[in-house]
Amino acid sequence: MRPANTPPHLLTLILANALSVLALNMFLPSLAEISEALKADYGLVNLSIAGYLAISAVLQLAMGPLSDRYGRRPVMLVSTAIFVIASVGCALAQNVWVFLGFRLLQAGIVSGQVLSRAVIRDLHAPKDAAKMLGHVAMAMALAPMLGPMLGGGLDMLFGWRSSFVLYSLLGAALLVILWVDLGETNAAAAGASFARQMRDYPELFRSRRFWGYSLCYAFAVAGFFAFITGAPLVAAAWYDLSPAALGLGIGIITVGFMVGNFVSGLLSARTELVTMVLAGRVFATLGPIGGLALFFAGAGTLWVFFGSAIVVGFGNGLTNANANAGVMSVRPQLAGSASGLSGAMTVALGAVMTSLTGALVTTERAPYIVLGIMLSTSILGLLAALYVRWVDKRDPLPPGL
Repeated sequence: MRPANTPPHLLTLILANALSVLALNMFLPSLAEISEALKADYGLVNLSIAGYLAISAVLQLAMGPLSDRYGRRPVMLVSTAIFVIASVGCALAQNVWVFLGFRLLQAGIVSGQVLSRAVIRDLHAPKDAAKMLGHVAMAMALAPMLGPMLGGGLDMLFGWRSSFVLYSLLGAALLVILWVDLGETNAAAAGASFARQMRDYPELFRSRRFWGYSLCYAFAVAGFFAFITGAPLVAAAWYDLSPAALGLGIGIITVGFMVGNFVSGLLSARTELVTMVLAGRVFATLGPIGGLALFFAGAGTLWVFFGSAIVVGFGNGLTNANANAGVMSVRPQLAGSASGLSGAMTVALGAVMTSLTGALVTTERAPYIVLGIMLSTSILGLLAALYVRWVDKRDPLPPGL
């Protein structure tokens, strides 16, 4: 066993991130079967997604201050243990209310995303943190692409409960890894009380850089949510794609994201955070502009639609890790709180964009509307990045921050 204050291996943080993503999407192919097996309305079962997102947003607000007060290690260990218990409960549930209750408890695994970012910021200066966050994001980007495929295969072979059995096993394995490998990285833990940590949130609210970086990151993720919400209708109504081909198409944006993170890792050590963020937002804006121009010119094709998404994914790869590092560098002593608050904002905006896209997209104009929404979020993210640049010029950060 490693000493309690020894920093964790990067692989440990990647695994914690990946499980938090799998917890959201791996069982999605089983929703209809869960509805039938538990004799519940599909809309009610769908609360396992919407409710999960809502609870995870609330938990992120609390987990950040808790980890700033008590340390990253205990919060991650407790939340992972709760996830394991909740996964077992979902696997054994015999009615929809028991299932939904345990499913909402699974949201505790969001600590893997929130606190792994804080751990990296504890250990590294902003530019180095951006590079490390990019490596984590690049390695775990496969989770949203492979998760539903794995869940669908398990459902076909063993039924819907098998996904939650796997969640239980993966959670138990992660708990052991965290216990052995995750040393405490928050040197300021056990300083202020939890109530004081919560009262420190206004300090983040007053930071213009925090809002700029947070909104830039949130709008980048919102564009991805808009794409995955609208792409199925575009694929079905305009190009008659099979579910397998659609899954491959959606996965393409993840490939763009991985390449963007790789480039970011190469350049971030010698490039300002806001410069990388701006470059990413420019790429993410150019992708939908080019796609819409070709569609309006009558040259829109399946390749144009998904190609635009690849460019957006590449831009997000340049943006996200650097924006996250910027968020947590505003007040380094509040890195956990900043990560949690930014994460909650991102989840909330993603939920709004998912609902908005679903409401606005029509069969006749599907690719135009989806690309238009993606363009809107990219422009808003670009404006947020330009705002950070403006703040930096008016109020430069001290060297090293």
